[in-house]
Amino acid sequence: QVQLVESGGGLVQAGGSLRLSCAASGRTFSSYPMGWFRQAPGKERTFVAAISSSGSSTYYGDSVKGRFTISRDNANNMVYLQMNNLKPEDTAVYYCAARGRGSYYTDRSYDHWGQGTQVTVSS
Repeated sequence: QVQLVESGGGLVQAGGSLRLSCAASGRTFSSYPMGWFRQAPGKERTFVAAISSSGSSTYYGDSVKGRFTISRDNANNMVYLQMNNLKPEDTAVYYCAARGRGSYYTDRSYDHWGQGTQVTVSS
């Protein structure tokens, strides 16, 4: 089991950058592939990025490729989402999640979720 807490959200202007952090508690963090999802107001939760348990493989949603970077630090039980060139359409609550089994791209594959952190991008 793992508990997740996101931080780093806030208000940023379009074109700016923000780094989200996800702190995990527990002793099994390194065994979990991790993902970031987001949910904009009135919309469904969508896939943003994911990373394998070792950090050797990363996956990105089409809308964030080239702008966002997911990384992890297993020694410190942390996963990050570096967001560059932010756009107003990136505005959403961002969730960190630990995958159980299944596709990296679907939220149904993830067993543990953080509370979310708000990212607002102004135009």
